[in-house]
Amino acid sequence: MKKKILFLILLSFSSFAIESIWKDLTRKNNRIRNYPIIIKKLIDKKMYHTSVPYLKEYLVSSKRFNRSLFDKLLEEVVEHVGDRQFVLLPEKYLKRSKAPTLRYILAKKVLRRGKLAETLKILNASIPVDHSVKPFALMLEGTVFSYKKSYLSSVSSFKRCISVSEDQLSDATTIQRKRQLLINKDYCLAGIARSLYASRNYEKAELSYLDIDKKSYIWPELLVEEAWNSFYKGDYNRTLGKLVTYNAPVMKYIFNPEIDVLQAMSYLKMCLYDDSVKVVENYYRKYQKSTSLLSKLINKKNDDLNYFFLLINSYKNGKKYSVKLVNDLLASILRDPAFLNLYESYTNGKKEISKIKGVRNRRLRRILAVNLKDSLSLQKKLIGSYVKRTLKVSRAQLQKGFSGMSYIKLEVLSRKKEQLYSDSTEIKGRGDIKYLKSNEKQYFWNFNGEFWADELGDYVFALKSECSK
Repeated sequence: MKKKILFLILLSFSSFAIESIWKDLTRKNNRIRNYPIIIKKLIDKKMYHTSVPYLKEYLVSSKRFNRSLFDKLLEEVVEHVGDRQFVLLPEKYLKRSKAPTLRYILAKKVLRRGKLAETLKILNASIPVDHSVKPFALMLEGTVFSYKKSYLSSVSSFKRCISVSEDQLSDATTIQRKRQLLINKDYCLAGIARSLYASRNYEKAELSYLDIDKKSYIWPELLVEEAWNSFYKGDYNRTLGKLVTYNAPVMKYIFNPEIDVLQAMSYLKMCLYDDSVKVVENYYRKYQKSTSLLSKLINKKNDDLNYFFLLINSYKNGKKYSVKLVNDLLASILRDPAFLNLYESYTNGKKEISKIKGVRNRRLRRILAVNLKDSLSLQKKLIGSYVKRTLKVSRAQLQKGFSGMSYIKLEVLSRKKEQLYSDSTEIKGRGDIKYLKSNEKQYFWNFNGEFWADELGDYVFALKSECSK
C-alpha cells in the first residue's frame, strides 16, 4: 500500500511539472524569457523533439539572452535529437550562442561556403577538448586541412580525433552515442589513409587502410578506396581482389558504380581486353535502362521531400519499388550511418506523442502537440532530403560511369587494332602466385570458391599482364 501511495505521489509531481508549463506560457511578462524554464521541464520528461521549437525561438527572438543556461539545455537536446534540426538556422543566429555544439554546426555551415580559414578559426576558438562534440570537431578540422592540401596537419588532426574518440567511448552511456563515436573514430582512421593517398604516399596509405577493423560500419565503403590505392601503385591484381569482395553476399547492399569502372580499367591496364569489355558490357546491361527510370523518378518528385521520406519508409517496412536499381539504392541507404542517426531521431521523437496525450490541460496539450508536429515534420523533410540527395548523387555516379566505360571500350578497340598489326602473340597463362605483391600486413592463401568473413577484403588475383614490353 505504501509503495502504491509513493508511486501516486511521484506520478503527481511528474504530471505537475508538465502542467505547470501552462503558467510559464501565460505569464503577463515576456513569455520568451520563460522558455529556458519550459525547455528544462520538457527535457526532464525526455520530450526533446517537443522542446526544439522553443529552443529555436529563444535563440532567434530573445532580447535578454541567458547564455549559460541556454547552452546547457541546447547541448542536451542536440545530443538526443541530432544537430541537423539546427543546421538550417541562419548563421547570424547561430553566432548568438557560444555553445560548442552550435559553434560546430556554424563551422559546418561556413565550410559549405568554402571558407576554410574561417572554419578553422571557429573550431579552434570555442570547443574544449573534453566536450562531447570535440571528436567530431577534430574530424571536421582534419577534413579542412585536407581540402587545403595541408596533409601533415590533417594527419595530426585525425590522430587527435582518434585519441579523443577513444577517450570518450569509455564514458558513453547510450548505444547511439557509442556508435557515433566508433564511426567517427573510423572516419578519422580513414582520414589518415586518405591524406596519405592524396599526398601520393601509397605505401603508407595502404598500411593505414588496413588499420580499420572489418567490423566497422564504414569498412565496406572504403574497400574501393583501397582498390584505387593499389591501382595507383600499379598493383592491378590486388585492385581486382579488393573489388571482387563486393560479390560476397554480405556486401550486396553496397552500391558504387566506381567498382565496375575501376575493374574495367584494371583489366585494361593489364591488356586483358576481353575481360575489360565484358565488364563494360555488363555495366550497360545492368544500368542503362534503370538509370533512365531513376532519372524520371527524381525529376518527377524533385520538389516533394515527403515522397522521398515515404519511399524509404515503405522500403524499410518491406514494400519494394518497381525498379531494381532504386531498391538497391534504398537498401544501401538503410545501412548508411548518417541515415540511421536521422531515422533513429525521428523514431524516438514519435515516442513523445504518448507523453503529450497524457497532459490533462487541453490547451497545453494542443500547443505541445503542434511543437512536436513541427519538429517531426522537419525531421521527415531532413530524411527525405537525405534520400533524394543520395539518389541524385548515385545518378551522377552512374552517368560518370557511362562516360568512363565509353572511353574504356574505345581504348580497347584502339589497342586491339594495334595488336592486329603487331607481331605480339596473346599469352594464355592466367594465374600464378609469382605475379603477386605484398607488404608486412598481407599473406597468401588459396580461395576455395566461398567468401569467409575473415578473408573479406584480402583477396588478390594472380593474373599476368598481357601487355607487350
